[in-house]
Amino acid sequence: MSYAVKEMFLTLQGEGVRSGRRAVFLRFAGCNLWTGREQDRGKAICRFCDTDFVGTDGENGAKYADAAALVAKAASLWGDGLGERYIVLTGGEPMLQVDDPLVDALHGAGFEIAIESNGTLPVHSGIDWICISPKAGSEVVQRCGDELKLVWPQPSPALAGHDFADMGQWDFANHLLQPLDDIDLPAGDDRHRLACIEKVMEHPHWRLTLQTHKMLGLK
Repeated sequence: MSYAVKEMFLTLQGEGVRSGRRAVFLRFAGCNLWTGREQDRGKAICRFCDTDFVGTDGENGAKYADAAALVAKAASLWGDGLGERYIVLTGGEPMLQVDDPLVDALHGAGFEIAIESNGTLPVHSGIDWICISPKAGSEVVQRCGDELKLVWPQPSPALAGHDFADMGQWDFANHLLQPLDDIDLPAGDDRHRLACIEKVMEHPHWRLTLQTHKMLGLK
């Protein structure tokens, strides 16, 4: 199977429990929730997703012929040494493309595999670290993992019959709230961050996570 990749690069993990960890980010092209109707500054994104995931025109973006070719590129980006190799599969929606050959090849190259998914598709059983970020109006089937990262605020009810209290009971080791990066808000408007802080203060089972890569000027 070939793989359509929007971009791939070496950086630091910017969000969640593993924030600050060196990682290869592999952003797959395509998403099962995007209808193509929402456009923002020429980028194909949805309100609750701040990345362009259409096409293969990003850094190291391409249609890779097979798992071996894709993993070879990831390994070259990481550089020398097998120790602590870590890759984050994201998108769009990575589970549209992640399969046995890719998971096996990444493990064979010494990578620990993390995934950031919208949760509408079951995550591959070979993934080492599962982060689910539900999107408004979607039906989440992957309700267990390492991180539930909810962009906030979202419409109420937030997700196809799931309310905030319901999601707090899902089987995740960490429940995280991340302020919505809303380009419609004027510069300096901090209402979404304040809304997350208020929510965490009311519900201590949840924790605040910020997009530190943006603060640091990283991709």
